[in-house]
Amino acid sequence: MKIAIAGSSGRMGRTLIEAVQSSADLSLSAALEVAGSPQLGRDAGEALGAACGVAISADFVAGIAASDCLIDFTRPEGSLLHLEACVKSGANMVIGTTGFSGEGKRRIADAAKRIAIVFAPNMAVGVNATFKLAEVAATILGDAYDVEIIEAHHRHKVDAPSGTALKLGEVVATALGRDLKSCAVYGREGDTGERDTKSIGFHAVRGGDIVGEHTVIFAGSGERVEVTVRSQSRMTYAVGALRAARFLEGKSSGLYDMQDVLGLR
Repeated sequence: MKIAIAGSSGRMGRTLIEAVQSSADLSLSAALEVAGSPQLGRDAGEALGAACGVAISADFVAGIAASDCLIDFTRPEGSLLHLEACVKSGANMVIGTTGFSGEGKRRIADAAKRIAIVFAPNMAVGVNATFKLAEVAATILGDAYDVEIIEAHHRHKVDAPSGTALKLGEVVATALGRDLKSCAVYGREGDTGERDTKSIGFHAVRGGDIVGEHTVIFAGSGERVEVTVRSQSRMTYAVGALRAARFLEGKSSGLYDMQDVLGLR
């Protein structure tokens, strides 16, 4: 399968290229970057110490047209441009970008009527197992336990809370029969009053080179249950993304997430 990678000179892009180069069944067909990037024209494998014969390009239309699937971990505005090119060329798409507005998510859902898409806030297999564990814990523990979600990422992450933290909140809220939009609390400051027992709290830490950490706390009377996942390498996201790309092979349309990819439905 021919794979195009968006944001190819970024931290995640380089990790994805390394993962593709290490796979026996996938080949790198395009390495994409924004116009004006100083990396344009360089070999995509140069930063990894091994040339791969694919030059980094800003021509995402041509790059996507030459590929079976695009893997995109960039920014919402860029991902939506790439989405249009995928629809026109018929290439499938794996979207790991977070921070989409409701309109952006609607455009992805519409595109999935014409191409096959895996859209997930986190591609790591362990994180997706954590979604399921949090769902089971919430179902068992119920309203007797207060829920707080803490996430930590590197200093360069631009959105908060993380897409993974929000997904954890959605999973827990659904299991508890709550509407996350009406019960979410984002940080606390000042005289906040007594905690609403139905609220779900979110707290974001940014610093250093933290790859990604997420903890769901279920705090009850006399005991506390915590479900935690710590990502120590971006390669966990890349391996999951390649698994998602393989899952899409042969599919002509449909919107999927990593729960579908991993058979956790």
